[in-house]
Amino acid sequence: MIAGVLKSQMDEAKSIGADQLVATDDDNAIANLPVLDVVSDTVDGKTAEKLIAKVKPGGVFASVLGAPRNAEKYPTVKVVPVYATPDAKTLQFMAEAVRDGKLVIPISRKLPLSKAAEAQAAAEQGGIGKVLLVA
Repeated sequence: MIAGVLKSQMDEAKSIGADQLVATDDDNAIANLPVLDVVSDTVDGKTAEKLIAKVKPGGVFASVLGAPRNAEKYPTVKVVPVYATPDAKTLQFMAEAVRDGKLVIPISRKLPLSKAAEAQAAAEQGGIGKVLLVA
């Protein structure tokens, strides 16, 4: 598995267990990627447009955000939407996995709800880990 992160996140990202890391804000790094079977995209924009070009003919570009704007240039790549459906059983399974330490959700910052604007700004800066608002 190859994980895509920002250049500034490369050191932090080593802890996530990917086989390889690629800086998604480095055009040379993306250009040097091998041909890929599948890309799973949660970012969209220019990054998605660059990554769909790396998917092999017959491969899959799965995205929570829809097809990249240039998808029509890659008719042999299957673009697949990814949706989440609320499911109590799955949520319980995930909550138990978090409780048991099997699923770790990295939290980079905890801020009180009164600092929601600061939390939003921190989340927009990116980084490894979620920004958590607490009451």
